[in-house]
Amino acid sequence: MVRTKRMALFVLTCVMLTSMVMSGCGSSSKDSNDSASKGGGTVTLKMIESLTSPERTEVLKKMLGEFEQQNPGIKVELISPPLQNADTKIATMLAAKEDLDVLEVRDITAKQFVTNKFIEDLKAYTSKWENYKTLNDSAKMSANYIDNTPYYIPYGLYQKILFYRKDFFDAKGLTPPATWQEVYEKGKALTDPAQNRYGYAYRGGAGGDNFTLMITQAFNADQINPDDSMFLKDGKTIFSTPESKQAMDLFTKIYQEASPKDSTNWAFSETVESFVSGVTAMLINDPDVIAVTKEKMKEGTWATAPIPLGPTGKAPRFVGAAGWGMTSYSKHKEEAWKLIEFLSNPDQNLVFAKAVGLIPIHTTAAEDEFFKKGAYQPFIDMNSKSDQYFMMRDATDYKGYGESKKIAVEDNQALILNQRSVDDVLKNWDKYWTDQKANQKK
Repeated sequence: MVRTKRMALFVLTCVMLTSMVMSGCGSSSKDSNDSASKGGGTVTLKMIESLTSPERTEVLKKMLGEFEQQNPGIKVELISPPLQNADTKIATMLAAKEDLDVLEVRDITAKQFVTNKFIEDLKAYTSKWENYKTLNDSAKMSANYIDNTPYYIPYGLYQKILFYRKDFFDAKGLTPPATWQEVYEKGKALTDPAQNRYGYAYRGGAGGDNFTLMITQAFNADQINPDDSMFLKDGKTIFSTPESKQAMDLFTKIYQEASPKDSTNWAFSETVESFVSGVTAMLINDPDVIAVTKEKMKEGTWATAPIPLGPTGKAPRFVGAAGWGMTSYSKHKEEAWKLIEFLSNPDQNLVFAKAVGLIPIHTTAAEDEFFKKGAYQPFIDMNSKSDQYFMMRDATDYKGYGESKKIAVEDNQALILNQRSVDDVLKNWDKYWTDQKANQKK
């Protein structure tokens, strides 16, 4: 996942929120008499991030500086590897038990880290943390996804919404699509290759598996098992139904008739750039794109809407998460938790979420005007309509989850290029997840 932000936007956000940072600290962070200061020495924590960008790192450093001011016995050394190989570097450091105390844990890396006993069970700390009870449902579900145990505290939620070019829609007298069928119909109506304009920013490259999964789950909404989202309530995979074939047929048509042909290999940055430059009229992505659109596009030319619904008027709330965890072998666990607690308290999390473009983790953030209007309004709408936008547990608990994402991208590219049939692709995915379920029980 590539996060494209500009320094100017972050600097402006950080200036406006400085007073909040200065005043917002957790109760435990007010007491600097930790084990380090009592001993008269200084503890240096090593911390590594994963979803790096220069702008996000700058925001994080400001927060760490505030933490150090309030905890003079603790220093934090932040490691910020390039985004492209950050997760690999983290895994390598953990395997070698390199000096590391706090790390960024993603929903797609948590299972690997837990299985290899790289990260600490935080239950002993969260049971005493007064702000744990104000985590929203999605944050709690993400934190406890592996073995119903909190192995990390999310710093924000990546919940997808629909971005659309309001100027293009208005010119055609169109309203934003409410369903996947309307994404196709309105996307096709907005497509004009002669003007290099297309209805939809198709993501065929890295991360594209999220969208084939999104439409498939929406089409199977009434049958899906929300506690095991690759499967139906009857135990079969979601790829085994006639509805899944309908979904994939429709999604293929969205590419073939309403998307740029070179979008077969597009990932995050290419889809976002196509949208802000006016090549595509619709984009489904995470809230961090809001910062980019605000910076690069004129006010009134774009807007946001809830994600498309399936044929029965339902869709899953497609929520991803990442957060801060602790290495199992850290020599400074009390200090490491103090840092995680500081970064995760409501005030600090609100600062980070606003600056980086995420959905905050605490229920108290819903009362903040920043998230109650404008581009963030669809998040409030979706979260308040649980009958339409239902919660579900992603499949990150399966050992083969990471590999499945690669397979899905490769198969879907072959599908839209007419190298494989829908039936063949779905059969492959059905067998893969049937095998995963069988192996999970062993």
